[in-house]
Amino acid sequence: MKIKYYENDLPKNLNFGNIVAIDTETMGLNPKRDKLCLVQLSNGDNICHLVKIIDLRKKPKNLIKLLENNKIMKIFHYARFDVAVLKNSLKIKIENIYCTKIASKLTRTYTDKHGYKDLCKELLNKSISKIEQSSDWGGKLTAKQKKYAATDVLYLHKIKKQLDIMLDRENRKNIADTCFSFISHRADLDLLGWQDVDIFKH
Repeated sequence: MKIKYYENDLPKNLNFGNIVAIDTETMGLNPKRDKLCLVQLSNGDNICHLVKIIDLRKKPKNLIKLLENNKIMKIFHYARFDVAVLKNSLKIKIENIYCTKIASKLTRTYTDKHGYKDLCKELLNKSISKIEQSSDWGGKLTAKQKKYAATDVLYLHKIKKQLDIMLDRENRKNIADTCFSFISHRADLDLLGWQDVDIFKH
């Protein structure tokens, strides 16, 4: 794995192809309250690009251009949170989303373990550490934090490939696509205050 580190924005004209894996690190788990600290990206080529967000008054124009490009599919794990954070912090609209957590819940109905670590282990036979997950992402990043953050996008393309096979096998691709298309709206509801309310419930 190779890690490339940038501050505030991606380099201009960096090409991620048609599918990019994305993750975020924040100062907490409240997408409206907690600061966006880091955005991780990979196109599945074993290179991970880390963008440290230092000052949001300087808009990361190249990153925003990538995120708002509807022709590029964005793979997340638990997209609901990442999309809400990115929308709230960057004031952007994100479409063409794939969520490995949703795909897992629609296919791996024999388990209640749908974390990224669980998917890496079962689908790819890869063991990863989550020790750095609850650490201070607002300051200068350590080498361990960078490695952890990069690992969080390193395997998303391969996980998607395995989950797509299962979605086709279980005849659940259409419902998955419908769920993916709603993620951006679910993120909006979270930001508007309906995080813990099921508005479809009687």
